[in-house]
Amino acid sequence: MSSIYDQQLDKNAANFAALSPVSFVERSAEVFGDLPAVIHGARRYDWRTLRDRSARLAAALRALGVGRGTTVTTMLANTPEMVEAHYAVPALNAVINTLNTRLDAPLLAWQMNHCEAAVVITDREFAPEMGEALRLLAAEHGRRPLVIDVCDSEYSGAGERLGAHEYEALLAAHAPLERLEGPRDEWDAIAVSYTSGTTGDPKGVVTHHRGAYLNAVCNAATWTMPHFPKYLWTLPMFHCNGWCFPWTVAMLGGVHVCLRRVEPAAILAAMRDHGADHYCAAPIVHNLIIAAPPELREGIRQKVRGMVAGAAPPAAMIEGMAKIGFDITHVYGLTEVYGPAAVAVKRDGWARESLSEQTRLNGRQGVRYVLQEGMTVMDPETMRETPADGRTMGEIMFRGNIVMKGYLKNPASTAKAFAGGWFHTGDLAVMEPDRYVKIKDRSKDIIISGGENISSIEVEDALYRHPAVMACAVVAKPHEKWGETPLAYVELKPGATVTAEELIAHCKGLLAGYKVPREIRFEAIPKTSTGKIQKFQLRERAKSASAIE
Repeated sequence: MSSIYDQQLDKNAANFAALSPVSFVERSAEVFGDLPAVIHGARRYDWRTLRDRSARLAAALRALGVGRGTTVTTMLANTPEMVEAHYAVPALNAVINTLNTRLDAPLLAWQMNHCEAAVVITDREFAPEMGEALRLLAAEHGRRPLVIDVCDSEYSGAGERLGAHEYEALLAAHAPLERLEGPRDEWDAIAVSYTSGTTGDPKGVVTHHRGAYLNAVCNAATWTMPHFPKYLWTLPMFHCNGWCFPWTVAMLGGVHVCLRRVEPAAILAAMRDHGADHYCAAPIVHNLIIAAPPELREGIRQKVRGMVAGAAPPAAMIEGMAKIGFDITHVYGLTEVYGPAAVAVKRDGWARESLSEQTRLNGRQGVRYVLQEGMTVMDPETMRETPADGRTMGEIMFRGNIVMKGYLKNPASTAKAFAGGWFHTGDLAVMEPDRYVKIKDRSKDIIISGGENISSIEVEDALYRHPAVMACAVVAKPHEKWGETPLAYVELKPGATVTAEELIAHCKGLLAGYKVPREIRFEAIPKTSTGKIQKFQLRERAKSASAIE
């Protein structure tokens, strides 16, 4: 029913604008234009210059035919060019697709074809893989995107040029756009990011401007980040668009401290030399910092705050970071919710608990981000919330503005993911009495190694391609450095012989290196009466192993 408040009170240019994180870049250039924005080796850009470079890239892309709905793919390290792509591509209402630099050529080609990449921006370091991927893309799919080569000032290795355009020359040839505007409709796609492909091909997660804007704000609220943070890029920007932190840093007028190589000495040097005070990473990076020689931490005077996600962080990692004075916040999420969308919010009373109890409390997946409308644990069959008793398991589910649009060209998977009006994560958990969530298992059997998702099914498929293998099952084994690594249990065909080394070599020919099993065990695999493998028993075996690599 219409009311008096519906009459002659319409949206107009003065009172409504579509939410887009691109607006943060324009504001920081306007208000903080003379303040530092980027540190990368010898390069230094202030916010006015960073905005200008991003606007030149946008102008160049527009001249190459990029517009609303065009996919621009990047194969880049954590460099200024990757930051600029996150500002320029959305400003054209185009869609950014950030490739995982650890993938092999066939999968890179598949993803670029699936999202119909029109332009590819690639670093020379990745020329071998990308050259082969582009060849496969043309040969198998008939697709030939325009290629822009990045010759990063901090990369001195070899790497051929693959495209007709060089990044810096392209920027120099175009005047900057007058304004980085963003979309008319905040529901428009801003990015497509690919999952690891637990069953079949990877799924393209499509996110929108509204969600990216809100999650960028949530990052600041969750971390109580001040203006002008010095943010160190240890987290790959190809991971869920750097968890939306390219836009969070722009919102706060902060500094992008770029890091091409994630190594303990380089991390700690950036903290000491540039005052980096915030960083995000998988547990492995935090463990590298803990294990670094203490003298590398000398001279770091500022309070350093880290954010950890990925596999549930080992208690030893949280405790170790506390001992060296780093403040760690534990978050949880998935690609489908823009990266982290839940946080183990620290309460004042926790500081009075023992260190072991603080570690337990901080190790939980926690509660929803402030701008995420819903997070709970439900029985996926009845869609009823499980009791907050710390015992009854259910599936973690989200709903709200920080949830993807859906899966690209995959309506069946989209419908399944949103069944019952909630996004189904596939992660099994309990809700504790304080309504903080704690993961107990992963229904999809994903292994998270060094922050990278590994599909156990993909590894099993590779093992099954060896003629000696009759049955196999791959589970996660705890690992002090990587968090988890793939452990394979194998049964051989009668009369067949093969060594563990031979099977590992076989897998290396079919999988990216980080997906290859670190260990093969030739043991009987527990099965049900119908032949279904009982992985829960194997996971218990793996956890009880006395030797952790």
